[in-house]
Amino acid sequence: MSDEIRKTGTPAAAEGEAFDQAAMDEVMKKYDRESNTRVWEGWQKWTVYAVMAVFSLFVIYVTLFASWLDLIRYPSFMGGVLLIGYLVFPARKGAQKVNHIPWYDWILMLAGAGAFFYVVANAGDLTVRLGMSQLRSYEIAIAVVGILATLELCRRSVGIPILCVAGVFILYALYYYAASKGLGFGRAIRNVSVSLFYKVQGGGVLGTPVQVCSKFIIVFIIFGAFLERTGISQFFIDLANSLVGRFSGGPAKVAVISSALCGMVSGSSVGNTVTTGSVTIPMMKKTGYQGEFAGAVEAAASTGGQIMPPIMGAAAFLMAEYVGVPYSNIIVRAILPAILYFTGIFIAVHLEAKKLGLRGIERDKLPVLRLLLRKIYLLLPLVILVYLVSSGSNTMAFAAAIAILFAVIVANAHRDPILSVIGIAALLGYLFLGLGGFVRLALLLVAIVCAALCMFKKEAVMSPGVFFDALAGGAKSSVTVAAACGVAGMIGGCITITGLASQIITAIITVSRGSVFIALFFTMLCCIVLGMGVPTTANYCIMASTCAPILIQLGVPVLAAHFFVFYFGIVADITPPVALAAYAGSAIAKAPPMKTAVNASKLAIGAFIVPYIFAMNPAMLLIDTTAAQVVLVVVSSLVGIFGVAAALNGFLFRHINAVGRVVLAAGGLLMMDPKPITDLIGVVLLAAVIVWQYVGAKRASKV
Repeated sequence: MSDEIRKTGTPAAAEGEAFDQAAMDEVMKKYDRESNTRVWEGWQKWTVYAVMAVFSLFVIYVTLFASWLDLIRYPSFMGGVLLIGYLVFPARKGAQKVNHIPWYDWILMLAGAGAFFYVVANAGDLTVRLGMSQLRSYEIAIAVVGILATLELCRRSVGIPILCVAGVFILYALYYYAASKGLGFGRAIRNVSVSLFYKVQGGGVLGTPVQVCSKFIIVFIIFGAFLERTGISQFFIDLANSLVGRFSGGPAKVAVISSALCGMVSGSSVGNTVTTGSVTIPMMKKTGYQGEFAGAVEAAASTGGQIMPPIMGAAAFLMAEYVGVPYSNIIVRAILPAILYFTGIFIAVHLEAKKLGLRGIERDKLPVLRLLLRKIYLLLPLVILVYLVSSGSNTMAFAAAIAILFAVIVANAHRDPILSVIGIAALLGYLFLGLGGFVRLALLLVAIVCAALCMFKKEAVMSPGVFFDALAGGAKSSVTVAAACGVAGMIGGCITITGLASQIITAIITVSRGSVFIALFFTMLCCIVLGMGVPTTANYCIMASTCAPILIQLGVPVLAAHFFVFYFGIVADITPPVALAAYAGSAIAKAPPMKTAVNASKLAIGAFIVPYIFAMNPAMLLIDTTAAQVVLVVVSSLVGIFGVAAALNGFLFRHINAVGRVVLAAGGLLMMDPKPITDLIGVVLLAAVIVWQYVGAKRASKV
């Protein structure tokens, strides 16, 4: 390994082992609908990019400064989303004709966006007439067009599963009005269309998910686009290599740590799997792991990155808004479940390494931690973002905008350290010195000027072109989330106008016969189905609108209910049959997709068990508890996770037979049931197998 590689921090897999960019793009196009985009070249490309960049700037402006009517703000946002969406996403995979949009897409784009802009242009009049139920016939047609155009964009950018769910709910709403209310099919269409398109209260396209999306999610997506271009993902991979790469089965442990760090800001399990997996999966295979196991480790860890505080793929900010508690409250309560999840994966990869007799990466092929820490400034935008949001002194949108400015400055810090230090100092002074209005504004302008000057330095990482590309990339990524949020709003709207929520709750209570555990199980299944192929933030919006209220009605604490549905919405990415993150990992590993998905589900066993723990014993989420109770729950859960992981892996000191694996699994599960008697029985069972294994291994070594 050359000194140059050690100084730059590039991991061992860089020497011809990592996936090339073309192969990465191919995997993303196959498993991530967001990557199946039209091909633009020449002036057409820059025109489309300009439209997307302007949309990002528009969103930031509206979020920070505008105080518009709801019927102006949200329809203008969705109108922009539909314009960009149909410019970017073709009707089907493989439609890659350069600089081409078919005639029907022009019609869909103009008609769909036009429907929302009609609402913007007539907001005042519509506000009055909506209250009097005096909409005209052509306005009902406009509503139908807007709804259908949003559904079609969601199909293109997100996929079929969420569309099927939405279709079922919409058909039920039509049936509810036409049959149950006896209004006739025409009147049913009118009522459903008005509720799902024009109203901003009670659900619909412009309901809570889109409102939260336009206020918070999009700005964080744009921030993520800028942060990605600072090189922080590579920094995380290099840091993980330097910390654990030398240990037994090191590359797999590198994958767990780097994917946890990258995934918390990426907001996409598939994207994170491909980005970090293109480096870590070849490293794991070279070390000796089977392809299906290597792909599964990356998929499970990347998916888990979405539950990793403090960002949680931007879902932490949304949860704070939905639940009505401070953001700092959310991230503190998310720490213990996340630790348990990644501990389970870490134990599994360690046991697999011991079983296969694998070693780590040689020290001279690893990044030097001392040199790597020189890039620690790359974390500054994240630190500032978390601090500003946690302090509660600023809005989340303001915090994200300031963090974007920090990202621009730190990206180019190595090109002009002095100018970057001045810019950072000015920004810190703007935030924390408490100076007067004019001086404060002057400091902000100094920071902006420093950021701009840094961008024009030779070989700048964040050049004007990259800055422009980050704005456009943020807008493109927002289309998927916004379309999914629009459809999530339709689902929530259908549930609201039909009163279906109470019927679902009654049905689950009836089937579960009062058992909270059975009710949790059925809710888990609903979350996995609804979460298939949906981005993290939109996924949580759907779960918060549909599944969380069920658990709250059953007596589960509000925060525990929201964490429960969030976890199981996320694990849909590794749960067969629609395990997109696992399938992406299998493509990089060149391994069977279903075997990879099954292995990923086994590795992520913590994500299937931990939510039941905090739903039935909220002490893990630090709800109504004492320090002693928290310690007891954490210790017993960690021991339980170890037992279940060892049972699934089949190895401790030597291979474990079927009886031993059953006993380990039983002991581990009993440890997770928060009762003294179950903990005691669990400890006895686990200790018996461990001692039996240890003694047997000692005897075998003497033979």
